[in-house]
Amino acid sequence: MRVLIVEDEEALSTLLRYNLEAEGFSVDAAARGDDAELLLAERTPDLVLLDWMLPGLSGIELCRRIRARRETERLPVIMLTARGEEGDRVRGLGTGADDYIVKPFSVPELLARVRALLRRAKPAHVADRLAAGDIELDRTGHRVRRGGTELHLGPTEFRLLEFLMLSPGRVFSREQLLDGVWGHDVYIDERTVDVHVGRLRKALNGPRQTDPIRTVRGSGYAFDETFSLEP
Repeated sequence: MRVLIVEDEEALSTLLRYNLEAEGFSVDAAARGDDAELLLAERTPDLVLLDWMLPGLSGIELCRRIRARRETERLPVIMLTARGEEGDRVRGLGTGADDYIVKPFSVPELLARVRALLRRAKPAHVADRLAAGDIELDRTGHRVRRGGTELHLGPTEFRLLEFLMLSPGRVFSREQLLDGVWGHDVYIDERTVDVHVGRLRKALNGPRQTDPIRTVRGSGYAFDETFSLEP
């Protein structure tokens, strides 16, 4: 899961990035509110840690804009600020922040709040197991079973299946799959996705079994949202 840190204190931003990555999150960071707005337009994270006082565009105004956009209106936001008065907390929550934490704060407490908010907002994304139809994916043990039989998937095919199962029905372009599965800073040919989708299908599908991966010509791939309804 991806967290966007919007914080102009470099030392604090580095500390948060280190601890979030240690917990398994992918992290993007911006030191200015206007830069963060550009990042949000390029790619929507799963959660935003947002400082109140920022150069370029204040955290309060950025939070308002996040809530005004259809693509981000439900995006979890935790406000970080040195302003601890009740009126400030009310104002921060009133602009759309889901939680509010006052500096200085405990990093373990912040991480606990991040996990709690994600459990409420995106329960599937923090679940240990994903299931659809006769396919079960164990995220902790890195195992996949179909009809009770364990399948042998390579690490890339496992991540690809996991990524698709988290958003059944959503069509992802090859570029989006490269970003989500391989990482934003990896530069490989988009056709690599086709190769790994082919390997995933070969591992998943036996004779007379329904293919859960849907190809959308000219657009990309999706995990078929009707797959779990198959008899």
